[in-house]
Amino acid sequence: MSHYPNPDDAGAPDRAGGPEIAAQRDAAMRQILDPQARSRLNNVRMVKPDLAAALENYLITMVSQGKIGGQITDAQLKQILLSMQQPKRDFKFSRR
Repeated sequence: MSHYPNPDDAGAPDRAGGPEIAAQRDAAMRQILDPQARSRLNNVRMVKPDLAAALENYLITMVSQGKIGGQITDAQLKQILLSMQQPKRDFKFSRR
C-alpha cells in the first residue's frame, strides 16, 4: 500500500495539466503587461514566487472583471506590488 497521493486523482488539480496552465498564464501575462512590467514580474518571481503567483492571480481577476483596460506599465505594476506587500513593522527600543 502506498500512502503517497496519486497525481491522476481529482484531488490534485495543481499537478494535472501543470505545463498547460503555466503556458496559459504566461500568454495572459504577455497580453496584460508591457515588456518592462513582465521583466519586473520575472524578477519578483525569482525572489518571491508566492508574491508573483498572487500578483498573477490578481491581474487575471482584474482583467476578467473588466477593471483593467490595455497593458499595465512598469510604474503601474510597482504601485500594485506596493499595495499587495504587507507593511513592514518598525520596532523601536528605548534605552533607560
